[in-house]
Amino acid sequence: MPEEKTEQFTTEEIHTTSTSHDDNKGTFFRAVTARYVKVDPTSYLRQEGETKKKFWFRRLGQIKPVELLWGDAEASELTRALSAFQLIFVGIGAIIGTGIFVLSGLAAAKNAGPAVTISFIIAAVAAAFAALSYSEMASMIPVAGSAYTYAYATMGEFVAWIIGWDLILEYMVGAATVGVGWSGYFVKFFNVASSGRIKFGENWTMPTLTWTENPPSISHEAGRYFNVPGFFIIIFITLILIFGIRQSAAFNTIVVTIKLVVILLFIFALCGFMYTPNYSPYIPPNTSGDWHFFGGPGIVAAATTVFFSYIGFDAVTTAALEAKNPQRDLPIGIMGSLIISTILYIAFCTIMTGAAHYLEFKDAATPALVAIESVMKRTGKNFQWLNILVAIGAVAGLTSVLLINLLAQSRVFYAMAQDGLLPPVFAKVHPRFKTPWVATLTVGTITAILSAVLPVDLLGNMTSVGTLLAFFVVHAGVIVMRFTRPEVERRFKIPGGKHLSLIFPVIGMAISVALIAVAEVTTIWRLFAWMAIGWILYFAYGIRRSRLNRDPVGRFAEARNHFPDQIEHDDTGYQVKEYEYVPEAQRNDPAAQHA
Repeated sequence: MPEEKTEQFTTEEIHTTSTSHDDNKGTFFRAVTARYVKVDPTSYLRQEGETKKKFWFRRLGQIKPVELLWGDAEASELTRALSAFQLIFVGIGAIIGTGIFVLSGLAAAKNAGPAVTISFIIAAVAAAFAALSYSEMASMIPVAGSAYTYAYATMGEFVAWIIGWDLILEYMVGAATVGVGWSGYFVKFFNVASSGRIKFGENWTMPTLTWTENPPSISHEAGRYFNVPGFFIIIFITLILIFGIRQSAAFNTIVVTIKLVVILLFIFALCGFMYTPNYSPYIPPNTSGDWHFFGGPGIVAAATTVFFSYIGFDAVTTAALEAKNPQRDLPIGIMGSLIISTILYIAFCTIMTGAAHYLEFKDAATPALVAIESVMKRTGKNFQWLNILVAIGAVAGLTSVLLINLLAQSRVFYAMAQDGLLPPVFAKVHPRFKTPWVATLTVGTITAILSAVLPVDLLGNMTSVGTLLAFFVVHAGVIVMRFTRPEVERRFKIPGGKHLSLIFPVIGMAISVALIAVAEVTTIWRLFAWMAIGWILYFAYGIRRSRLNRDPVGRFAEARNHFPDQIEHDDTGYQVKEYEYVPEAQRNDPAAQHA
């Protein structure tokens, strides 16, 4: 019999269930299920009679079993320091920011009027579908990487790479966009606090470039050199993240507390100055003929806009390896942050649209300040102190969003580097601070430069589309794991029983597709361009360096801390050893092996 060689070594097969190989034959469903429940490292190798082309394509769909993910989690060098309370603050830190301080007023002025509160409720329900799916996956697979890791466990390596590359874009562009917004509120704070006496010019507070959507063009804005505040706040946040997860969590708790106190002060300070005529009509009639503007359909259009105010709870799952009790606390962090944020959004919008007529928020980048100014004009009361506090709250709010975005991005980098899909240098953990410092420093520096030179509207919408793609994959992952790995413990399960509960991820998938479909065409094309770059990198580097594909047997042994004897290491640190291929039929028959 011909011998085949590959850069692998063999060990005995490992099974997670007692189901025999023969029992897995017979139906397509059982064949698919066997791919998930049978953890056999040698099945990842090239099989006897398998062509190189077929093996190459099969590698694209190789899944990373949950057992291997659990082993990686146990072997992680990251510090487990985050409690359920801190994870809730991580979620709130990522969610409440631009949505409450900017999008709320724009959605009211352009789409829904005072009924923007209904839009936030609709968006919250839509976000809850994704939150349920994330909670179930996080309780089952409490590993860093979020949707990237879930895709690896359910749909294979190539889909995982696509989602990982997508998440890199989501968090990087999201942080860069928030950096530009932070700079604007930083300037606004000094202007408000000094009653207009302190003003910063645009030369060093605005991005260098400008973007025109129609026709698509990018150009240099004369007199704008560099967004200094946006650049330095991102570098500052990056250094905090490098110094340790405890320090990062403490800083996030402080700025989130400031943000929540300011929002509550705004609500309670103005709740006695609501002007009833501002609520009439509660649902303004549509007079333009375009369904996006007012009326019942306008509420839905506004819900599409403010849905992106809830994006951020998924960042909680990227900190799984730093949670004290991830299987219990991650669902608490996800659902808790979403519920608290929804209550605050509804209360904030109710007060805001009662304090000022909804049309006053048109083209207003700071709707909360517009509401305060309107009350001051109507009543003669002096709320200058509240103006200053709201500006501080906005700066604190955007700071926490920056921190969580950069935290999430560096952890996705770390997870992908751990799997060999990115260079191993990004998986290096600082010996003292126990953080992935190379990944954090790299993504922080790149994001700071983007924030300094690129305009918000060039890549801003890509964050939303990329997130929706990740949501779709997580919803699909829940369905896949329900049928293929029902025996795996889930500390949290979507309510509704075995089959009825699957309605939630199905509806969530439909919502994700619908929201992607209404995105701007140019945004989708830019996402395709980013994905094309990712595919080039994957086929040029990732598929060749993937640890699961290069050495599946050693990868399983490493995760289980059962290293086979006489392991050799190459210069990249991966387990590599030549081995003689033995067909499956002969592995348990020593006489046949020597025939």
